[in-house]
Amino acid sequence: MDTSYSKFTLGDHITDEQRAFFDRNGFIHFKNFITPETVQDIINASAEVQKNWLANDKVKVNGIPIKYGKDLDGQPIVQRFAFLNQQHNLFSELALDPRFEVLLSLIGEGARLGTEEKDGMVLNHYVNGPESKFTQMGWHTDGLRDIFHGQKLNPMLNVGIHLSSLKPENGGLRVLPGTHKQSLYKMLFHKKYFLDNKADANEVAITPTAGDLTIHDGRLWHRVAQSAVSGEESRRRVIYVPIIAGKYEPKNENSPTAFYQRFAGLVK
Repeated sequence: MDTSYSKFTLGDHITDEQRAFFDRNGFIHFKNFITPETVQDIINASAEVQKNWLANDKVKVNGIPIKYGKDLDGQPIVQRFAFLNQQHNLFSELALDPRFEVLLSLIGEGARLGTEEKDGMVLNHYVNGPESKFTQMGWHTDGLRDIFHGQKLNPMLNVGIHLSSLKPENGGLRVLPGTHKQSLYKMLFHKKYFLDNKADANEVAITPTAGDLTIHDGRLWHRVAQSAVSGEESRRRVIYVPIIAGKYEPKNENSPTAFYQRFAGLVK
């Protein structure tokens, strides 16, 4: 498993070096996107949303199932939030950060932050405990959903804001560099979607510090590795929000649950 790759600082534009790295590998890592204080504010705000959802037995947001699980003390928690930007002012303000406009240039004309589309702003909360329902995620590409919806494969990037500092043993994002340039056949059949959790000899382990930002191409094969440690040390949180292009397709409270989302139980 490789952990050595170039990390960058995000300025007021994407540099030629950064663009070349992203075009070649299909991912990029920017250091210190938000401060430790903002990280803690985000965690606190997600706890407020969680308290509200638990109190109201909320099941879905805009047709997207909420993933619940158990914390280390056995108490119920939300392990996957969707459309967080619609649930709390802090998240809606985060989505307005002007630096996201800089990132749009990685796709180009027509790109936008997908806060009202797909799953909106998502927060994943992993913890490796005896009753956790969310400890890992098998190999997949994010572009598959367009195919499920019978659409052409539109450009899509997934922006991750990392709220936990990780070493390789803590699990987390693993990517297969360069696979964003694969054929459609490879994208569909290179691995068994979500069922295959095995390490790949060519994978790169993304090792963020809390506050870092990463981007990966929606066509890139990636997985979320399970933590090799358990308990509090295994806890990790990450926000994802898509950058997309193509037809504008916002969701609302009447949006249906997609067919593939009915199999969310396969994703541990």
